[in-house]
Amino acid sequence: MSQCSLCGATFQCGQLDPDANEPCWCVALPPAVPVPGSAVGCWCPSCLQAHIDTLTPPAKVPTAAK
Repeated sequence: MSQCSLCGATFQCGQLDPDANEPCWCVALPPAVPVPGSAVGCWCPSCLQAHIDTLTPPAKVPTAAK
């Protein structure tokens, strides 16, 4: 198991955990670099998704033509 370098939660990392038998879950997410501050290492799914959400602008809702 890996430990999130941001919140301390434990999670399965397909890149680093020797017991992993499939690619890491994070490869399905968009890239999120640079990681802010000095936090180096893997982040848990919750922390990484929250960070990606701050980088992704909200989708624009089309407005009706007037």
